[in-house]
Amino acid sequence: MTTTISPSSRGFNAPTSPIRALEAASRAAVESGKTVHFMNIGQPDIATPRGMIEAYRNYDEKVLAYSPSDGYPAYREALACDYYSKVVGTLAPITAEDIVVTVGGSEALLFAIAAVTDPGDEILVCEPYYTNYAGYTHLLGVTAAAVTTHVQDGYQIDPEMIEAAITEKTRAIVLPTPGNPTGVVLSFEDLERITEICTRHGLFFICDEVYREFVYDQPAGTLAPSMLAVPGAEDIAIVIDSVSKRYSACGARVGCLVTRNKDVRRAALHFAQARLSPATVDQHAAMAALATPPEYFAEVIETYRERRDVLVAGLKAIGIPVSAPEGAFYIAVPLPVEDAAEFCSWLVSDFELDGETLCMAPLGGFYTTEGLGRNEVRMAYVLDKDVITRCVAILESGLKAYSERA
Repeated sequence: MTTTISPSSRGFNAPTSPIRALEAASRAAVESGKTVHFMNIGQPDIATPRGMIEAYRNYDEKVLAYSPSDGYPAYREALACDYYSKVVGTLAPITAEDIVVTVGGSEALLFAIAAVTDPGDEILVCEPYYTNYAGYTHLLGVTAAAVTTHVQDGYQIDPEMIEAAITEKTRAIVLPTPGNPTGVVLSFEDLERITEICTRHGLFFICDEVYREFVYDQPAGTLAPSMLAVPGAEDIAIVIDSVSKRYSACGARVGCLVTRNKDVRRAALHFAQARLSPATVDQHAAMAALATPPEYFAEVIETYRERRDVLVAGLKAIGIPVSAPEGAFYIAVPLPVEDAAEFCSWLVSDFELDGETLCMAPLGGFYTTEGLGRNEVRMAYVLDKDVITRCVAILESGLKAYSERA
């Protein structure tokens, strides 16, 4: 007699990633000879800084050893002195002992949520949200309760709505700025107001700031306001950061958790010890990236601003109402279809325009509230302007063909 074994309910019910949901279909489309333009995933095509690449090439140690669980002291010191000194404003400086180096920003997010919640607790997010917020709360047995933002309001976040959604189970608020998938940038006044709310209700504020450099329509060199610079937030602020998008180095898998709260930092360190260490060589490359000149970022931000403008103008020209994102490099787009997931799948598998098609991320999986985002997609403007123009043409033709299928 054979005994049937099954995965845990946690494993069986784990949410799938809407960002990578069409990976197999896209691979099949490419194998069939189609050219697939990928706007579903935030993989920049911008060149990684040469200093970072050279650091990989020049690494020459006899043994490729473990790094310390919280990251190399030299890297944490360089982060504190060379980078976060520009972020914190007039507040007390960030030190190396406020930082835990992680395996990408995603691990920092996991550690942060785990450090401030227990199973059965709740975090507050604003939907649509980055999908890993739901993935990690599910993994930890925590609920992600959502405050809904709306396309007609440019997905702007209202601190009063956040406060109204707090319950006795709420332990933290988790927000990105600049936002993924909406591109919303929280003002310093927004951060101050949310800090007041968190302080009054005894909550932590986990602020996902991995797109800090990517703000548009601002003077060159402007950074998005940081929780690390908000007076009164020193004990409640936990910042998530990463080299992935900042240096177009998604494969490096180096991030960090930054907090002045010693108990939270201690918990994160214990989690880090359990997973042993962050990548050794990648930290050397990430430290080299800190010397990237301001001119690199000025050129990168201008490139993305131009791409954003081409995409927004193109979508408006084909009758899709969108607002220009303030930051990051994503835009949430309402489509004239009932089921964006079905449309996206059809577009990749069954449609082509002169041998080309388009892959986008259905936005339904970026919401907690059932039914919301059903007709929306996320588009990442990480492609050249001419390619983005072509993608809009593919989308327009695809929408027309999709509506005429019957």
